[in-house]
Amino acid sequence: MRDVWNTAELEVLDKAHLWHPFTPMRDWCELDHHPLVLVRGEGAMLEDSEGRRYLDGNSSIWTNIHGHAHPAINQAIRDQLDRVAHVSFLGTTNSPAIQLATKLTGFFSKNYLSRVFLSDDGSTAIEAAMKMAVQFWQNQGHPKKSRFVAFDRAYHGDTLGAASLGGIGAFHKRVAGHEFPVTRISAPAELDSLPGFHHGDVAAVVIEPLLQGAAGMRLWPTGMLRELRQKCDAAGVFLILDEVMTGFGRTGKMFACQHEEVVPDFLCLAKGLTGGYLPLAATLTTERVFSAFLGDVAEGKTFYYGHSYSGNPLGCAAALANLEIFEREETLQNLAPKIQILAHLLDGLRDIPFVHEIRHLGFVAGIEVRRPDGTEFPWADRIGANICLAARRHGLLTRPVLDTIVFMPPLCTTAEQLKTGTHAIRQAIGEVLGSA
Repeated sequence: MRDVWNTAELEVLDKAHLWHPFTPMRDWCELDHHPLVLVRGEGAMLEDSEGRRYLDGNSSIWTNIHGHAHPAINQAIRDQLDRVAHVSFLGTTNSPAIQLATKLTGFFSKNYLSRVFLSDDGSTAIEAAMKMAVQFWQNQGHPKKSRFVAFDRAYHGDTLGAASLGGIGAFHKRVAGHEFPVTRISAPAELDSLPGFHHGDVAAVVIEPLLQGAAGMRLWPTGMLRELRQKCDAAGVFLILDEVMTGFGRTGKMFACQHEEVVPDFLCLAKGLTGGYLPLAATLTTERVFSAFLGDVAEGKTFYYGHSYSGNPLGCAAALANLEIFEREETLQNLAPKIQILAHLLDGLRDIPFVHEIRHLGFVAGIEVRRPDGTEFPWADRIGANICLAARRHGLLTRPVLDTIVFMPPLCTTAEQLKTGTHAIRQAIGEVLGSA
């Protein structure tokens, strides 16, 4: 027997009590706005409280990997729930966390990233890496080495440290004056003349490898990541990679940095870590970094940072199941032909006059719309949001980044579902913008 939902009542209660992230709440609370109440998922599909089904075109905000209600992850959570749901990670440990750390460190040759710090989400994974980097240099006798270098249009999260790195004004201007010291650049070449980079006050460089997500799925030039690694090595500066979005198969490899055979000093993971099921994040780092925090308690080298749900057994059990599915179902091998199908389908959208650019890597795509003459629409017109709203009527659920339509479905999405998604985008653009 299926659940029966009172959608109207849920809408009223939502508008009366909830505050949604990244949402203009006045518009949300208008009487003529009817929020989509999602109640069920299966594979790459979601269902709302009225029984309508949609392709999950942005993987539930870039988190879902193998689809909703995957039996292996469901069972792993049930099995762990029968044992214990949560225990403190301060002063005790648990088997799922131990197994997960072992599994994650094994992805890199010679166990180079040998230490795993567990937290809650992508922002806290970045926060941990930043604080580790700063304290490492303090513990090594270099307290002035505390500045970070990030990239224009970057987004690394919303906790204060992570927000300091951000280069998108709408997200980060409200915390101006309260951040870590950060210098922003647009390309690695700028590091050559950057004061303090070469054995000066720069602690680390932070980047999303291969592409910037919240900037509109913007691709970095091939070889750029390897160049950045070389410059950081020469300058004695840490490299922090934010793979919160790009990790776990999104780019066609398990991690984006593997495309250029780059291993960072800190690797930040979240979103797809649990297959999109539960909040969990991991910050991987080296034995060199870890060793700098060892010493007598009186030396004050301990890393005093953590979260109540660090090492949560349910999350770790889900993450282990997620990684086992990659092996058992040969996810990456089966993804390769679907990436080619997606590329072909995206090429079919290029004849639309309003499609300015299509940026595609692996199973991630951003379709940017502009006027046919190349000029941008006024941001307040919310063209991208209106296109995504129209796409719902054609069975696609996704969100834009301004006027870039994100298409980033779960890795289990079939070729036929990819066709449905790209067709919905075409239809929605036509309905919102008409013909040229």
